[in-house]
Amino acid sequence: MINNVAFLIKAGYVRKPVYLQFVMGILGGIPATPQNLIFLVESAKSAIGEFEFSVCAAGKMQFPLCTQSLILGGHARVGLEDNLYLNKGVIAKSNAEQVSKVIRIAKELGLEPATPNEARKILNLKGLGRVNF
Repeated sequence: MINNVAFLIKAGYVRKPVYLQFVMGILGGIPATPQNLIFLVESAKSAIGEFEFSVCAAGKMQFPLCTQSLILGGHARVGLEDNLYLNKGVIAKSNAEQVSKVIRIAKELGLEPATPNEARKILNLKGLGRVNF
């Protein structure tokens, strides 16, 4: 789909900057491996140029690949829909517990996690107060 986005940019249907989410480790998708994440990031750089990205990985590779994403300059998406565990054999109590873990990892890497408002800006979201719900 990276090439589809590149085509849409070139055709003028999509404007840069674009935000890509690499979803890895799901049935029928690209396996959740460090090598495949490097492949996706380098392929997108070659086809698109500059872009923002995040990684979501199903199963036991959730935290290793989200950590690799942070190291590569990307973002991380974690949650119980992708992985029920916090650590090997330890079931996470909530999404918040997983988010807290990835925040600790980011801080250990010297990165400051985005605030909710910063995340909305990165994702070009309006915010709950500006939608018709």
